Amino acid sequence: MKVGFLQFAPRFGDKEYNLKRALELLSATQAKLVVMPELFSSGYFFSDKSELEKLAEEIPGGESTQALIKLAKEKNLYLVAGLAEKAGDIFYNSAVTVGPQGFIGNYRKIHLFYEENRFFTPGNLPFPVYDIGEAKIGVMICYDWFFPEAARTLALMEAEILCHPANLVLPYCPDVMLTRCLENRVYGITSDRVGKDVQGERSLSFIGKSQVVDPWGKILLRSGETEEVVGEVDIEPEKASDKVLNEYNHLFNNRRPEYYQPLCRK
Repeated sequence: MKVGFLQFAPRFGDKEYNLKRALELLSATQAKLVVMPELFSSGYFFSDKSELEKLAEEIPGGESTQALIKLAKEKNLYLVAGLAEKAGDIFYNSAVTVGPQGFIGNYRKIHLFYEENRFFTPGNLPFPVYDIGEAKIGVMICYDWFFPEAARTLALMEAEILCHPANLVLPYCPDVMLTRCLENRVYGITSDRVGKDVQGERSLSFIGKSQVVDPWGKILLRSGETEEVVGEVDIEPEKASDKVLNEYNHLFNNRRPEYYQPLCRK
């Protein structure tokens, strides 16, 4: 199965350009599954709620989701993409999953990072796992990587591939995702953006380094820090179903949940 990531530099507030550029880059992909960045159509660094109100879209009826559905049908492709979602008067940092059959599902980011807390409401939907035929995929968004519970939850739900739209500003995630994949014996696809969002005298720079990691924590493909690229690589999803480490150890059967109770405390 060929999978990939889209890495590009969105322009803050310019949905027309961002959508056009993303579709242009994806037009030649041969992958069956591509993960796109967090908030790919809007940009990331909001300065006030009015900007978000103008840029957010309903899901699945919004322009961006519908354009992704059209592309997915044309290319027999599955896409996981980050969007600013408008649900009535509430806004979520969300990730849609679409495929040849149309809209599949939506995940709303549970762990909000930095000033996202000023604008977005924490997600109210569980971590999703979707069966796309050749693999079972789980969805998480950016800062979710900081919480091992997120990846473990998806793996326990039989996800073979972690689809991870991101807008990374901290340097740690690309290397930490090697551990997330190793400790859960799953593939991971992190799609980051590049470039910079500027708001007055403040700015955020994004680190790139989108990547595909295998279930043994090996980097199969990692992009640079500035390039716009659709990275593609072949994987074998069924290998993520084997949790046996040796004749005595099974990654999930060796778990002792009765001793993990503090994880469930607030």
